[in-house]
Amino acid sequence: MDVERIKKNKKTFVLVVPRFEDIFNSFYAGEIIKGASLGASRLKVDILMHIVDRSDHSSWLNSDFFDLKFIDGIVFADIDNDINVVKRSIRRGIPTIVLNNYLKQPINCIAIDNYQAAVDAVERLVKLGHERIATIAGEQMTQAGQTRLMGFCDALEAIGLRLPKSYIVYGDFLRSAARKGTEKLLALKHPPSAIFAASDVMALEVLDAAREKKVRVPQELSVIGFDHNPLAMNSSVPLTTFSQPLAEMGRLGVEHLYKISEGKERLPFKLMLSAEYIERDSVSKA
Repeated sequence: MDVERIKKNKKTFVLVVPRFEDIFNSFYAGEIIKGASLGASRLKVDILMHIVDRSDHSSWLNSDFFDLKFIDGIVFADIDNDINVVKRSIRRGIPTIVLNNYLKQPINCIAIDNYQAAVDAVERLVKLGHERIATIAGEQMTQAGQTRLMGFCDALEAIGLRLPKSYIVYGDFLRSAARKGTEKLLALKHPPSAIFAASDVMALEVLDAAREKKVRVPQELSVIGFDHNPLAMNSSVPLTTFSQPLAEMGRLGVEHLYKISEGKERLPFKLMLSAEYIERDSVSKA
């Protein structure tokens, strides 16, 4: 009786968040949750946060509350490129929307244009005279990590600049891996004059490693990050980066899921949001 009363008077959505290192200090997770909460407050709906195991996607929808008796829709904060977990939700008849992934299939989604931002990063560095441009790529399990790397490689190819294999290292959006990758790049016989890091957390490790090796930023090494993480504004060198509207993506996810659950949205709903270039002090002419 109580369940029926709650369902009739107030919708309940589940925000599914894949677990990763230090999740509760994660800028990405914090912004998505903030935006989803804002959307829920405006619509007067409840949000349940479900933190799931990234290594075992089969368990994501096993909880008993993934039932239309209890919930009215699911927002996936990310899916680590596992489209099948989304299809399982859809087969159950649960209104669903996916964030941080742009899907070709007829599935509701909102994403950031990571590809174009990476292209923009390369083009800006080339205009400043840089030819030896490296990248610290994000986790390739995620679409964001894949598309930022793809945009970086495609931009260099389109411009006609050679990309040595040694100029691509994988930081997986983690500090320790990014530090090791930076040290490898700086130790090369011909080290890069510029590095595009696929997240600010990794870019901050580039700045620290460069300082430790007495490589001056931006005079000897230009660095571009990605996220517009507040930590980057207080770094040793204010970090040039891309701001992605994560909180807006979380808010829009909840608001459009509400319309979908009401049958008031044209399906499939798809939206691509742009990342904004934020120029600070970590980039200069080659």
